[in-house]
Amino acid sequence: MNKAELVEAIATETKLTKADAGRALEAFVTATTKALKKGDRVALVGFGSFSVSKRAARVGRNPQTGKAIKIAAKKVAKFKAGADLAKTVNK
Repeated sequence: MNKAELVEAIATETKLTKADAGRALEAFVTATTKALKKGDRVALVGFGSFSVSKRAARVGRNPQTGKAIKIAAKKVAKFKAGADLAKTVNK
């Protein structure tokens, strides 16, 4: 499902116009992005939670040459599915 299909599904489910559903989706993405940037966690009970995790610096290998390279530390966004979502997906 891509963004346009998600907007259409939201519009159909909520009886909103596609424009309103698109704005609602954009607002969710913006609010979630801002919260994660601040280091906060976004939890949606039953669905899952978005959080930021720190990945330590490490040494990797260039697959073409086999030469060791340094991979810098960074923050990564992650999603953990909630119990209800995991249960539904595994049915």
